[in-house]
Amino acid sequence: MRRRTIRITFAVAFIALAIVAAFLLRKRAAPEPARLLPEAEAYVYFNLKPLRELGVLGNKPIVIDDPQYQEFVRATGIEFERDLDEAAFAIHAPPRLADVPPTAGAPAEFRRYSEIFRGHFDSQRVEEYFRKLARSENNYRAVEIYVIPLEGRTVRVALLGVGIAAISNTDGPQAIHSMIDRYKELALPFGGPTLIRNYYRRIPFGSLLWAIAGVSNNGIQATPLTLPGGFDLFFPANTVLVGSVRYTTGIQLRADAFTGGPEQAKQVVDETQAFLGIFHGLENSMSPGGSDPDAKAFFDSLQVQQYKNRAIMTATLPATFLKKLFSEPPPQIVGAPATPTPTPSPKAKKRRKR
Repeated sequence: MRRRTIRITFAVAFIALAIVAAFLLRKRAAPEPARLLPEAEAYVYFNLKPLRELGVLGNKPIVIDDPQYQEFVRATGIEFERDLDEAAFAIHAPPRLADVPPTAGAPAEFRRYSEIFRGHFDSQRVEEYFRKLARSENNYRAVEIYVIPLEGRTVRVALLGVGIAAISNTDGPQAIHSMIDRYKELALPFGGPTLIRNYYRRIPFGSLLWAIAGVSNNGIQATPLTLPGGFDLFFPANTVLVGSVRYTTGIQLRADAFTGGPEQAKQVVDETQAFLGIFHGLENSMSPGGSDPDAKAFFDSLQVQQYKNRAIMTATLPATFLKKLFSEPPPQIVGAPATPTPTPSPKAKKRRKR
């Protein structure tokens, strides 16, 4: 009897440890939408659900005066600012012209994207909408793939499960098949694309938006990263950028450049400091009467430092910036302005009266 009690105790303890281990693994694993993405050069993930629960996001919908978007909202009932919880993007390298002939009507070279969206939507309405747009439908592992022509490209859409969809505009079906395969494998914590497996642990816990990019992975020469304003930052070969945004008492931004060694990391630090000096000077010249308090707090908080083979940049925006951003009236995104109706001349009016 005593031996049986000991065995039961050990069994219960083993199960409890397994549950705790699984919980800890899941806690530090990348979010499922990111783990479902195919191999690519860069990844971006954002999570809107916590901001919506905290009441940071505005309740008013964004008005987009685009017939296609309006038809999408009418047919599916989806409004992204209300219904989208998570989104993950894979950014693929542009195809080489020698390997992939351009599709008629499409640019000769453009980057391709694969996306995973998770939220709340009526699957039946969404299926009916994409079925109307699709040129054809393919079935892969019991999942319908809608093949949709769009602006000279081919977009493939698949509804993986309740509230989760996969989209890709790569040349072939390999990317969408990869996302379906990973979903069927339940997106194990150790699964996912190589960059995410290797670098997600560098993302600060609680980050609502993060990105991982192999900005210079050719192994031969430095590669430029073009910033707003046309400025280029050159990163040594085999550099990986890891950026994140967290929301606590303020908006905490961090970017780590993982290089091949300390000398390369110092090079990145020097170039970044030079760029920030130029940018800060431009900001001061454009606001001679004093800059916005949030912008000033942001520039004052900027820090760039080196730690072994890493160049680390951190900054903080006050929480008032985010509240101000979402408390303002929602932007209205409009299409091409309508052609104004010509005003009739006085003579024309007189002629009509006769």
